[in-house]
Amino acid sequence: MKTFHCQFCGHPIFFENVQCLQCGSALAFLPDRLAMAAIEEVQEGDAGLWRPRTRGRKASGLRYRQCHNHTTQNACNFAVPAQDPNELCVSCRLTRVLPDLSVPDNPLRWYRLEVAKRRLFYTLARLGLLNPTPPGGSADGPSFEFLADLPGQPVMTGHAQGVITLNVAEADDAERVRRREQMHEPYRTLLGHFRHESGHYYWDRLIDEGGRTEGFRAVFGDERQDYQQALQAHYARGGSVPEWQEHYVSQYASSHPWEDWAETWAHYLHMVDLLETAASYQTRLRIPGQELEVEEVVNPLETGNPDFDALVEQWVPVTLLVNSLNRSLGQEDAYPFALSPGALDKLRYVHDVICETRVGAPSHPAH
Repeated sequence: MKTFHCQFCGHPIFFENVQCLQCGSALAFLPDRLAMAAIEEVQEGDAGLWRPRTRGRKASGLRYRQCHNHTTQNACNFAVPAQDPNELCVSCRLTRVLPDLSVPDNPLRWYRLEVAKRRLFYTLARLGLLNPTPPGGSADGPSFEFLADLPGQPVMTGHAQGVITLNVAEADDAERVRRREQMHEPYRTLLGHFRHESGHYYWDRLIDEGGRTEGFRAVFGDERQDYQQALQAHYARGGSVPEWQEHYVSQYASSHPWEDWAETWAHYLHMVDLLETAASYQTRLRIPGQELEVEEVVNPLETGNPDFDALVEQWVPVTLLVNSLNRSLGQEDAYPFALSPGALDKLRYVHDVICETRVGAPSHPAH
């Protein structure tokens, strides 16, 4: 995720912000611009409409409404273009089932889930994998259901027929850590769940419907093997196969070709998002004691179809820096993985599929 600046005062702002701490401007994310913007309410008879705030320039002609989930729940910072008839923004309208918000902890859980989903939405839109301005108030991308366990009815996080289901308990930090330790996982985050499950959605779209199954099987294996049986075998053997690190990005990826794809897809989204962040800070790196040097990290979401080898050359030192910074703060590694040549081959395949299907995403400045 890139960093943003308030176009009214120039102060740094972040993707989740709703107000600039420097100038006090209201802030919103403009999906049609894929950018954060300072906004001001329009006073000339356009009740409820907002426009990008400008300084010393002609007033912007763009008009937006705030998302219904912002005005009623203070749970969203995406704007809705004035011509869009949907009261919900393009991210919120993807959520078709909410948890029971009368349960005391659920409003915060729901908010955290939506924050992670909006980050996923941004990356998918920047990669050209969904339309950030679908016509007629429609939606583009997977649908989401956020559900809570009921007596005798546990909720399993997963994907089926274009719908991603997430257990709201994953939004509780302590519960998520408990499950991570129980499953012997090195990494478990809300954003990671969203990225992984979106991989299943895009396997259907890009591989199955895209006519790429033969190429997929050559890299990941035959997905026609029994899925439930494969998962049962995975858990029965304690979640690992001999020398899994040589071929997979994670232990779970070794359970079935579908999970291998979803884990690899999630890793690719980790890669492009983190490199975009590093590029926005104009990061330059040299690994001490080695000849490994990055003159300046390049934003992979602003370079068309970037060279995969160039991404990897930047990715390795950036993750070393991030992990070193985390350890200096007494935290565990933020990226607890080491990518083998076999795993990199699969990442390259994901990269190539995305580049083949990528369409231009809007990059207009807010004005």
